[in-house]
Amino acid sequence: MPKQCFGASHVPLSPAVRAGDFVFVSGQVPVGSDGAVVKGGIAEQTGQVMENVKAALALAGCSMEDVVKTTVWLEDARDFGAFNKVYGSYFPQDPPARTTVESRLMIDIKIEVEAMAYKPL
Repeated sequence: MPKQCFGASHVPLSPAVRAGDFVFVSGQVPVGSDGAVVKGGIAEQTGQVMENVKAALALAGCSMEDVVKTTVWLEDARDFGAFNKVYGSYFPQDPPARTTVESRLMIDIKIEVEAMAYKPL
């Protein structure tokens, strides 16, 4: 089965790609619908990122309940506790596997999250 790409971006990537029963969501950053980085700290940025993940999943017919793995990049490991509180609210039951690392990010943001979902066709 060929891959299906969903959504559009101003950079060369697809927000979501289905390959068989898996959906891969590109790294989402804390940018609102106006294209600007949201104001605030890690809690506000995490909330926006998770809403962007949710929207990218929806493009491919998935929801947060379908997420099986995430990878999270935090600009500052000291933000882990505040990030975790917001992140956890998006997965109240059976959270996905996750890797979280501290990393310098490509733009001046505090967080980026990518996700992998499993939803049979």
